[in-house]
Amino acid sequence: MKQNKGITMVALVLTVIILLILAGISIGTGNKTIKQSELENIKTNMLLIKVKAKEIAENATHNLGTLFSSITDENEKAQRLQQTKNQLIGEIIDNINEFNILTEQENNELEFFGKLSTENLDDMGLTNVKSDKRNGWYIVKYDLKNIQVEIYHTKGFKVEDKTYYSLTEIQDLDI
Repeated sequence: MKQNKGITMVALVLTVIILLILAGISIGTGNKTIKQSELENIKTNMLLIKVKAKEIAENATHNLGTLFSSITDENEKAQRLQQTKNQLIGEIIDNINEFNILTEQENNELEFFGKLSTENLDDMGLTNVKSDKRNGWYIVKYDLKNIQVEIYHTKGFKVEDKTYYSLTEIQDLDI
């Protein structure tokens, strides 16, 4: 009579198959959790930048004065605009299209785009947020006419085959 000394090949194969199925489920869940974490991270960074940028925009508009649109002296208008631009955080850029961000650029003399560096973010109190060529730039759209700001990230957040760049797009995004 033959004695059984160990597990059979069938039992071993079934065990390996079950382990592979469990590993596959865990990896899928893990990838989704990582993607959700990345989304929450970029949302949080953009919301913090928006709050700080909005405060800066509100303070900067005081240089314009309440009757800015009725000023007829072009030198006065240009001087006030320059003073206001100097108060905005970030390198003022003229062409947002160089960053491949799809946004409508209005013909508004009170609309500016500021490219934020990591140093700018440090000055805003956001010490753990990086903004550079490697990590992607954060860009603030200052609309001083309506005292509004929009935040963009040049890397964006990709879901399937679409990339979202603005806080407005990302804010309600769910994976």
